[in-house]
Amino acid sequence: MACPEIAIIYGMKSASESTHPQVQWLEITEANCEQRLDNFLISYLKGVPKTRIYRMVRKGEVRVNKGRVDVSYKLALGDIVRIPPVRVAEKNDDIIVQPTLKYSLENHILYEDEGFIVLNKPSGFAVHGGSGIHSGVIEALRQIRPQQKFLELVHRLDKETSGCLLIAKKRSVLKVLHEMFRGDGIQKTYLALLAGRFARKKQWVDVPLLKNVNQGGERMVTVSQAGKAAETLFTRLKAFQDATLVQAAPKTGRTHQIRVHAAWLGHPIIGDERYGEDEVNKAFRMKGYKRLFLHAEQLQFAHPISGHVLHFSAPLPDDLQTLLNNEKPL
Repeated sequence: MACPEIAIIYGMKSASESTHPQVQWLEITEANCEQRLDNFLISYLKGVPKTRIYRMVRKGEVRVNKGRVDVSYKLALGDIVRIPPVRVAEKNDDIIVQPTLKYSLENHILYEDEGFIVLNKPSGFAVHGGSGIHSGVIEALRQIRPQQKFLELVHRLDKETSGCLLIAKKRSVLKVLHEMFRGDGIQKTYLALLAGRFARKKQWVDVPLLKNVNQGGERMVTVSQAGKAAETLFTRLKAFQDATLVQAAPKTGRTHQIRVHAAWLGHPIIGDERYGEDEVNKAFRMKGYKRLFLHAEQLQFAHPISGHVLHFSAPLPDDLQTLLNNEKPL
């Protein structure tokens, strides 16, 4: 079943277990309260087209507490949802977790309490499955912790980016943290190694970014007045002969924001295959360095329950630290 934390109070076998799907009555628990009905159904009815789900709600086949509701209805604790007979895709329980990812998940937790986890995400792993990726950090964590009824990403990091990643263990906590990310309640800082000599001690970049998808299906972000506002503060930390270590503090959270802003400055991030400089990346590969030098170093925010200010810091991975140690400082 897609959402085992939901109490099935009446109904036969699920559609994935029965030749003849039957009506199900589901009681909403804390894991799904305050979730929109359409998002809940899309998650629960794996493999069912969204058009079919919206049509079921519109026709009254899906009901909440025996009454018709709109797809935007926010589910409440104890609500009883009627699911009509519908065939769903069978769940694949055999998600293969790479040993290196499993080790990182089990041994690189920076902080955990009843509401959330702060993980030091390793480079090279997507935060979630999709676009040809069978599984990512969140799917692996759910498999490793089957007893944990609710685990959701609070935000995202690029596959090659390492560092602090927030994961909520309660929907109520997820909602508060999302609100913090939308405002200015969470301060994030990254470490990045930029190509060339970054002359200024500090530089504020506030050029808007537009997200596109190229013919190959890759997400590409460009600087465009038609895009959304994006702001990043770059602070020089250490200058090397061919590169500069900076701290990047994004005020907004646009896709690939730091990478595109750095490239716009004329100092793309070392190892950035999408927005970087081929010759620079080739030179660093000759030194044995092959990944994006971007690390989510710090998070600071008020605890969503206690209100106490928390500060988390993820140490620089060994491969990044080794590169810095081998570079010639000015």
